[in-house]
Amino acid sequence: MPVLRLAVVGDPHGAWDGSDHTVLELIRPDALLVVGDLSDGQPQVPALLRRLELPVACIVGNHDTGKDASGRILRRQIDALGPLHCGWSLRHLDPPGLVVVGARPGSAGGGFHLSKAMLAAFGPLSLQESADRITQSALSADAALPLVLLAHCGPSGLGSEAADPCGRDWKKSACDWGDQDLALAIRQIRERRPLPLVVFGHMHHALKRGDGMRRTFCIDRAGTLYLNAACVPRHGRDGQGRELRHFSWVELESDGEGKATVLWASHRWYGLGGELLYEEVLHQAASPRPEVLQPC
Repeated sequence: MPVLRLAVVGDPHGAWDGSDHTVLELIRPDALLVVGDLSDGQPQVPALLRRLELPVACIVGNHDTGKDASGRILRRQIDALGPLHCGWSLRHLDPPGLVVVGARPGSAGGGFHLSKAMLAAFGPLSLQESADRITQSALSADAALPLVLLAHCGPSGLGSEAADPCGRDWKKSACDWGDQDLALAIRQIRERRPLPLVVFGHMHHALKRGDGMRRTFCIDRAGTLYLNAACVPRHGRDGQGRELRHFSWVELESDGEGKATVLWASHRWYGLGGELLYEEVLHQAASPRPEVLQPC
């Protein structure tokens, strides 16, 4: 059974350049998924992503509006991404043989809310209408291929503590800040086909006010895995002064009939020469692998 190797970029906020392309050429994932907040509306990151030769799927986040209530910057970003953008829509990545469906673009979390920029760009719609757009895209996909949902903010229902995958950490009263339309779409999709993986970002791994680190991975009772990839900043240096580039990493085994098993999920920090320097293992369903030390 084929194993798909997926690299996931969480919330670049402008931290994306030619060094990331070099690393990707060296580590050779089968596809790249980008969860949004590319920048504050600048055109450079979409242009760079379009130059990649490997299959890419992307969704825009709330920062991609550039704080422009008219929606023009948001639309410009989506147009610049072209076929890479899959908000509310389906993107077949074949090869490697994967279906990616985007959730609501431009989300800032908090249940269900459309910003002025989103309303200007897309018009009004209800929570149910948004969930149905996601569901219909997923159900129109090739049933023989594994399905991944790509969102900026994750779904509601993953916990209400500040350190939960979609927990609000910037106010004292923590709460579940996930997207309700995405949670509804997940329930609707799973009535008709398997859903092994949902990837997202928005809620950064380091909690506000130095309150520790976020829980970035969980599995629900139905067996769907949720991965928050928003390690910010994703460019950095370790204690030895070595440049680091962060990618989340997922290995997905497909049975050729639409069902898939996540064999491995981790956060990885690579050197500029493509060497894996640090790895935080989140999930392991296969045989044990050598441990890699955490960054200091």
